[in-house]
Amino acid sequence: MAIVTFVDETTAGDRGAGWGLEIAEERLTVRELIRRRVFREVAEYNARTPRVFQGLVQPRDAERVLDGYALRAPRRIDPGAQTELALTAFAGNGFLVLVGDRQVTDPDEEVELTQGTEVTFLKLVPLVGG
Repeated sequence: MAIVTFVDETTAGDRGAGWGLEIAEERLTVRELIRRRVFREVAEYNARTPRVFQGLVQPRDAERVLDGYALRAPRRIDPGAQTELALTAFAGNGFLVLVGDRQVTDPDEEVELTQGTEVTFLKLVPLVGG
């Protein structure tokens, strides 16, 4: 069992503090890593239902705000639907996934997870005026 650290970064140079997730398997697909990350952040949001969702991708019926995504009407987020949005964003280069120092582009590729593995989600920030 290992604690894997998930970190969010942007191409603008912003880097989040990161958070750990205990994972029993030694190998997982990138698809499963994305699913577990999304399920955890959705579970935390649904338990508290704050005004702003701070997750990997924007939920439907939400608008981008400075510190995340504000839902237009308070509601619970469906983790399955949110996972599908995240996988679609990954396929469309909405964000990159790096495991350690290596970029992984295939959602079905299995990656080795050892104690201290860092999984970085690099969110691509659109260029202004272009």
